[in-house]
Amino acid sequence: MTGNGPSTESEPREVGGLGVGSGPCVGGGPTTPGSAETGSAECPIVIDPLVGGLAEETEALRTAGPLARIDLMGAPAWTVTTHAEARKLLTDTRLVKDISRWTLWRSGEIDESWPLIGMVDAGRSMFTVDGAEHRRLRVKTAQALTPRRLEGIRPDIERITGRLLDAIEARAAEAPEEPVDLKSAFAQPLPMSVVCSLMGVDPALEPRLHRLYEAFFSMLTPQDERLAVIQELDELYAEMVREKSLAPGDDLTSALILADEGGEPLTAEEVRGNLEAMVAAGHETTVTLILCAVRALLTHPEQLRPVLDGEVGWEAVIEETLRWESPSTHLLMRFATSDIEVGGVVVREGEGVVMSYRAIGRDRAQHGQDADRFDVRRPAPVRHLAFGHGPHICPGAGLSRLEALVALPALFERFPALSLAVPVTEIRNRPVLTQNELDSLPVRVR
Repeated sequence: MTGNGPSTESEPREVGGLGVGSGPCVGGGPTTPGSAETGSAECPIVIDPLVGGLAEETEALRTAGPLARIDLMGAPAWTVTTHAEARKLLTDTRLVKDISRWTLWRSGEIDESWPLIGMVDAGRSMFTVDGAEHRRLRVKTAQALTPRRLEGIRPDIERITGRLLDAIEARAAEAPEEPVDLKSAFAQPLPMSVVCSLMGVDPALEPRLHRLYEAFFSMLTPQDERLAVIQELDELYAEMVREKSLAPGDDLTSALILADEGGEPLTAEEVRGNLEAMVAAGHETTVTLILCAVRALLTHPEQLRPVLDGEVGWEAVIEETLRWESPSTHLLMRFATSDIEVGGVVVREGEGVVMSYRAIGRDRAQHGQDADRFDVRRPAPVRHLAFGHGPHICPGAGLSRLEALVALPALFERFPALSLAVPVTEIRNRPVLTQNELDSLPVRVR
């Protein structure tokens, strides 16, 4: 597997005593009476990097209990699957983002050849540090994304939304029989354009960034190519920071460079890390939110009707979508600085802990026995954790919600006959282990 992305060979890659594709439990749990319980240290649940059966994987994680042992492309880890335990652990200071606390990293069993290393060893930013340093790195971003400031961004979101819908309408007029991929035509470019505008990224770079992030997240990208992508992104963002240091503008990156309150100013590396992380997280989440909301509404017409009639607000659609189809499936990773007991199981010092947000969003103890059902009339408020909880709660959550709140009603108002162009069973996820990302969403607008 090393250097070549997910292996299609039968021979497993051994990391920490586990092998992908090996053992009696892999794929479907124990095969003989009395064998180890699925989701235990002896019988981990293998997280499929190709995302071939997300519903089955979610059910296996839920069944395993609040803390399940998983095999993460060859790396053993624990994952949290319930709402209550996730809320506790997301504020537990014994879990940190510092990769140097990971036993497998310290021992060299995990290194840069691991396909998910870019998600865990992501450079210095507000997403990768804790405590006082986290607060120092986060403060200016949080100030720039207050509800009041977000309302100031709304006209830009509306303008970009209108431009993209105009283009879809023009294309439909020219080729009325051709389906439109709502992802590439609308859901993907909208949040990328918005976050790039917010951060002060040149719009001309957006196609290049799309290409780089597609390669970075896909588990089909060979690891040597992924490392080259990471290097290219680092260099691209470092150059942006250098340019803005010489000529600051009216954007968040310039604000981060100029910030000096609340302790030491941010270093160039810290500004680059925050910029890079915000662009990545700021568009990926919203792409999935928009696409999953559209797919859910089009496949549940009895839910769409009251929304279009104004009986149910778009806010309810957004929150139910976030719960039901969390944009992040498995968020990597925190590391235990001491032993932590969770639901009768002990996470040992130095072990990695993942948050499986799709399973958490469908936790029956939190959301009822019908947690697998999409229901825009679900009693409010829908208390989900799709954007995290605690100090590391997603700073762009308000922006993502606002983009969806502008985009979704505008889309259905412009195209009231919107429908899927293929059976829902043909809609597939991309091979992205951490994101609940659709490969495409073909629709007809007339």
